[in-house]
Amino acid sequence: MTDRPATPLLDTIRIPEDLRKIPEYQVKQVADELRAETIAAVSVTGGHLGAGLGVVELTTALHYVFDTPRDRVIWDVGHQAYPHKILTGRRDRIRTLRQANGLSGFTKRAESEFDPFGAAHSSTSISAGLGMAVARDLKGAKNHVIAVIGDGAMSAGMAYEAMNNAGARGERLIVILNDNDMSIAPPVGAMSAYLARLASGKTYLKLRDIGKQLSKRLGATLDRTVTRAVEHARGFVTGGTLFEELGFYYVGPIDGHNLDHLLPVLKNVRDADFGPILVHVVTQKGKGYAPAEETADKLHAVAKFDVITGTQVKAKANAPSYTKVFGESLIKEAAKDDKIIAITAAMPTGTGLDLFEKAFPARTFDVGIAEQHAVTFAAGLASEGFKPFCAIYSTFLQRAYDQVVHDVAIQGLPVRFPIDRAGLVGADGPTHAGAFDVAYLGCLPGFVVMAASDEAELVHMVATAAAYDEGPIAFRYPRGEGVGVDMPAHGVPLEIGKGRIVKEGTRVALLSFGTRLAECLRAAEELGALGLSTTVADARFAKPLDVDLVTRLARDHEVLVTVEEGSIGGFGSYVLHALADAGLLDGGCKVRPMVLPDVYLDHDKPEAMYARAGLDARGIVTKVFEALGRDALDVQAVPGALSA
Repeated sequence: MTDRPATPLLDTIRIPEDLRKIPEYQVKQVADELRAETIAAVSVTGGHLGAGLGVVELTTALHYVFDTPRDRVIWDVGHQAYPHKILTGRRDRIRTLRQANGLSGFTKRAESEFDPFGAAHSSTSISAGLGMAVARDLKGAKNHVIAVIGDGAMSAGMAYEAMNNAGARGERLIVILNDNDMSIAPPVGAMSAYLARLASGKTYLKLRDIGKQLSKRLGATLDRTVTRAVEHARGFVTGGTLFEELGFYYVGPIDGHNLDHLLPVLKNVRDADFGPILVHVVTQKGKGYAPAEETADKLHAVAKFDVITGTQVKAKANAPSYTKVFGESLIKEAAKDDKIIAITAAMPTGTGLDLFEKAFPARTFDVGIAEQHAVTFAAGLASEGFKPFCAIYSTFLQRAYDQVVHDVAIQGLPVRFPIDRAGLVGADGPTHAGAFDVAYLGCLPGFVVMAASDEAELVHMVATAAAYDEGPIAFRYPRGEGVGVDMPAHGVPLEIGKGRIVKEGTRVALLSFGTRLAECLRAAEELGALGLSTTVADARFAKPLDVDLVTRLARDHEVLVTVEEGSIGGFGSYVLHALADAGLLDGGCKVRPMVLPDVYLDHDKPEAMYARAGLDARGIVTKVFEALGRDALDVQAVPGALSA
């Protein structure tokens, strides 16, 4: 198969208005061509594949039935929205997905009017959709709002909070439950499809509504009894009792790959004059592409791949990934300590805990997309003497901040927080960049906050967290490979609050917190070649800060530059505070903090993003020259300076 599959019908469609001009009998062909184009595009760019393939027919049907963008379609998470992007005026750029200056891998308001709400974290679509529905009614408009949410995202409490509110309010809102993994529905067949069409039809909907109104007039008790009896009976047949109890009218389950089932049901739901309504659609991740259907993860996230074989083109790793190092290190610690517990919020592979689960299945807990619950669950374990490692991505941990504060920090419970995806993450862009965790954890009394400078240091930090039992402790590390250092056989607990000198110098000091240490060492070499003797230190801890190390560097050097992969308000701020308290900012050493810029950096290759942020060797050298009052451009004029 070539990169550009034959798509004669899809070629006539630029936006959904074009799609709606096509006869209904040709919609299936559009879906087939859309699937082929999605596979071809992702084979070039890499990205999320399986989820998008699972909603090709649903995407096509939604844009065919509803008047988008006037009708709002909100894709929860957004990683399944590649087919949606192709149908909404972005096909000519679909092969720029997740590339520099290209399309986002998620829905993005700034990218298209067909993306009414940006999404890259899960379980937000119903809340956002309800907000849009209320806004529509306040404005007196008549458009539809459709929230598409996967069954995995339904494991998060926020989805149920939204449904409870929506059910109580009664606004016209359509929720599509894309059931592709949990198998919460009985087998889908002709009878269930018939029942779904019948139950979503105008006659049935009207009779049901009349019955409710009549029972209300006859009395609240009768209303409650009759309504519940009817809905429980229907729910027993169709599986929708839970949603009916939350105030939604339930339709389904229906085959999400059968357009003969989808189209009439969506039309009926569109034409209903009340809500909220939940349509239960059963789909298959990776549908229509054999290599995806045959793999356990349905090719959820892929590198560039060969379309015919499905073989992914992955560069050979020069060093183990930080995620793998964490997982293997935790296994070693758990082998020595049966109190160690591993917790993940639906990301066992992404956090490396899939390795731990194989070794210790009884001590591994996947709580679903429920970060708030994960943190308080860990707190409960810690309160009973266990040692929970609650492994959550930096940006996902943001969702559980209240629990971190109230259920862990205030109570001083020794929950361990391995924080993956710290710093910039490349193709996933700003929604997944771990920029804020040092600032939002470091401000909490009693918290220990560490950052690994390389994969060997990560091994020691896992051991440190396992041994530390005086309160909460976090250690952060980035996505991707380590730097290729020699690995210790076993982790050795670090002295809490103590950094280390990596390279001694006399004039300039570079104090790194995290994996920018390698760039600091490179910058030190360049500065040394320019006659500026440079010390390089690894802080290891943002909290408690190694004040002795910080004050020594400030007293003994003309310039002190702090370097971190995080936002303002983090490590550099703690250093400045300590130096101000010590009276070392009144003169003498020139202190310059280097942090991520105060913007959300768009997706690109990580090295390009760090260069744009000024957090590479060139940026560090430039910062030193600025502090010394020299023109940074002088660096460019020195032969060999900052050579690759």
